[in-house]
Amino acid sequence: MQLSDEDRMFKESLRDFLENEIAPDLPEADEEALGKDEVIAYQQELGELGVGPASGEGFADPMTYTITSEELSRVWPSLNVALMMSFPAQFGAYAGERTREALTDKVDDGSCIACMAVTEPEGGSDTANPNTVAEKDGDEYVITGEKTWVSNATIADMALVVAQDQETDTRDFFIVDKETTGFETRELDKLGWKGSPTGQMFFDGVRIPEENKLMTAVGNMVAEGEGEIMDAPMFQSAKPLNAIFSYMRTGMAAMSVGILQACMEEALDYAKEREVGGGPIAGKQLVQDLLYQIKCSLETSRLLTYHAADLVERGDDEARLMSSLAKGYACEQSVEGASNAMQVFGANGLSKDYPLERYYRDARTMTIPDGTTEIQKLIVGYELTDVPGY
Repeated sequence: MQLSDEDRMFKESLRDFLENEIAPDLPEADEEALGKDEVIAYQQELGELGVGPASGEGFADPMTYTITSEELSRVWPSLNVALMMSFPAQFGAYAGERTREALTDKVDDGSCIACMAVTEPEGGSDTANPNTVAEKDGDEYVITGEKTWVSNATIADMALVVAQDQETDTRDFFIVDKETTGFETRELDKLGWKGSPTGQMFFDGVRIPEENKLMTAVGNMVAEGEGEIMDAPMFQSAKPLNAIFSYMRTGMAAMSVGILQACMEEALDYAKEREVGGGPIAGKQLVQDLLYQIKCSLETSRLLTYHAADLVERGDDEARLMSSLAKGYACEQSVEGASNAMQVFGANGLSKDYPLERYYRDARTMTIPDGTTEIQKLIVGYELTDVPGY
């Protein structure tokens, strides 16, 4: 599909900004997890361009979300994760009174950091049966459980937590803020996305207002005319968790496209400049084969990702299938593309003086979060056959 003139202008202006304002910070900025003040500074700076959680429209518009994820990840995937995983922040201002009091000012000035807590130590990819529970006690819910591999966990002001509602015996989302509950976290180190703070979260009987159940907060958003996200067709045609994952998986595919774009540019420039045997290695047939493979990975992944974004935007019945297909395919292709780009560089591809080793680590990380490649295959298989393979 072709981007609209408006989308192309947004993409170009965002790329120019990132090249001039963000790229000079690298690779040093990615050597360790960003602190809260650093993420807030980037969040507020990019918010002026309509990027990030301060701009609810960006998440409500899948194509803008996809373009943003691609362009940010071409420069710095870790920053994309830190910004995009803060999208639950916009729900905080519509939760119970004490949660609103803790979060509203931060949401309004773009300084609220949020996270989405789904994965559990014993559950892994099984998000349908959380061990974390929400027990109704009067006008409150009591949340007990543990989450892991949560992006932004250690710096979050609030979390959107998946838990089993004991009263209804259904899985649901609950808004849990740090200030009034004091949930605990522990930082995790990892191979890639080094700049993205990641951690475990511990909820030891924390109490939240009953209004903090997500759909109650969403009802408040809509009543106040602020429910752009939930008005999106995808949220009208799918369960909330499936709709959110369709957005997120399309965004993950777009991240992989951004990494592939960076690999393509670096490998092509290096092949033209590096001379061996009296001429550039770009003239070597096997180097051209590597460039062909990277380009093929890039273009097929981009087409599939944009198609998925279009289906998500329209709330199409195939949106869940195609977002999983795009996520599984593009993430695996980014690993292969980064590996091929490193091969073009030869020994220099292993050096930290060049960005390829960072691209490879970030690409390899892509195949795990928001559902592993294997989970994407099972989702696609189920959507095709209507027979669960798990």
